[in-house]
Amino acid sequence: MALRIEERDEAGTLKATYVGSSSSSSSPPNNSNELQDGRIDVLYPEKKTGSSSLWTRRLLGVFLPAGYPHSVTEDYMWCVLPIIAVSNLRVGVGDASASPTNALLLSIIQESTGRVATILFADRLGTAVEPECKMYRLAADVFNDAAMLLDCLSPALPRGPRVLLLSSSSILRALCGVAAGSSKASLSAHFAKWGNLGELNAAGSVVVSYVSSPLATWSCLILLLSVHLAINRAAVRAVQMRSLNRQRANLVFSTFLDQNKVLTPKEVSLQERIFEWDGVLRWRGSDAFAAATIGLPLRYLLAALAPAHEMTGSIRDGEAKVMRIIRLYSQEEFLVWYDAPQQVGHITLKDGAGSKSQLKAWALLLWIAHRHRTYRAGGADATSAGFEPRLDLHRTALQELTSTSRWLECMHGMQIAGWNLDTASLETTPGSRVHVQAETDD
Repeated sequence: MALRIEERDEAGTLKATYVGSSSSSSSPPNNSNELQDGRIDVLYPEKKTGSSSLWTRRLLGVFLPAGYPHSVTEDYMWCVLPIIAVSNLRVGVGDASASPTNALLLSIIQESTGRVATILFADRLGTAVEPECKMYRLAADVFNDAAMLLDCLSPALPRGPRVLLLSSSSILRALCGVAAGSSKASLSAHFAKWGNLGELNAAGSVVVSYVSSPLATWSCLILLLSVHLAINRAAVRAVQMRSLNRQRANLVFSTFLDQNKVLTPKEVSLQERIFEWDGVLRWRGSDAFAAATIGLPLRYLLAALAPAHEMTGSIRDGEAKVMRIIRLYSQEEFLVWYDAPQQVGHITLKDGAGSKSQLKAWALLLWIAHRHRTYRAGGADATSAGFEPRLDLHRTALQELTSTSRWLECMHGMQIAGWNLDTASLETTPGSRVHVQAETDD
């Protein structure tokens, strides 16, 4: 059996090709389940352009959304170019004895650090803001309030530390702008039921007044910032998101698998954490006991199966294991493997994997990880003996979830409870998809 897996990004660009081959052996295996020695080679597409063009595309990619130009309309650049080209220069001194030149240089430093921070933050976490909009909305308030504190402290410092402090303030405001802008778009779309998105955005303006004396400034500042953060925390916690991100999926699926009950968005909003570690697995809100990835390149799953060659990157003894995993999930739009020793699960998505398939893969991985945890607590961690018992556990968990009507009951109950199953909010980074081809050797 020859194995060939093509991996593409969201725009359909080929990123890697995995080719599996069995080593020649004069003695065949004793049974069909016995693993043969083989390997999987990773082939990357040749770059037709030079390294300078590659760096140019990478630099431009920082300013553009993931999957550009396939992920946006044709007129997107005409709207974005003026925003990128135009910047506002604000001149502020903070020191009555400072010359206009020093004030201008200070403003340039502040603006430059803020712009760079905006670009880097948007490029690094732009995809993660929408699934975790509640967390980033409150984080924006924390960034903004911290920037205000630094601004108030800056006049009391000498000129050198003041520049560093004001630059840090500019960075925090840049982080606030990206987090607040992106999260506000997601929250406004959640709130708008009658298509009144523009009206909701216009109603979010804030009027700020200022006081002048130092004592009044600090008294009002500390009081208002405390009240501001407390009110915003309560407001963010009150939001009942109907899409399932990783944390909400943990709560909903663990409760269903344990009690056969589907939680409503309101019940989940009372239990979920505002600040949560990315990709952790929890069983009904318990302590994190494992981690998970979804939509990442296939090499992460392969690395959990067998070691890779240091020079070539080939996976030794990988094909037999991968082929059996592929057969196990032949009727699914995903591949799932839980690395019990490392307590990390990996979900690789196939071509055409929709939101419901992603939710199913996450529920299956959570169920498998919980079963491993239960075995370890009972002192019967037989799954650490090797690949075969782990594969049996994956097969049993998949049968328990799909062979009966349990998964259909879960989907039906979630729709009745008000969950939006058409929006996938589990991926927090630009994802990859694989196309599996397995051919019988002549």
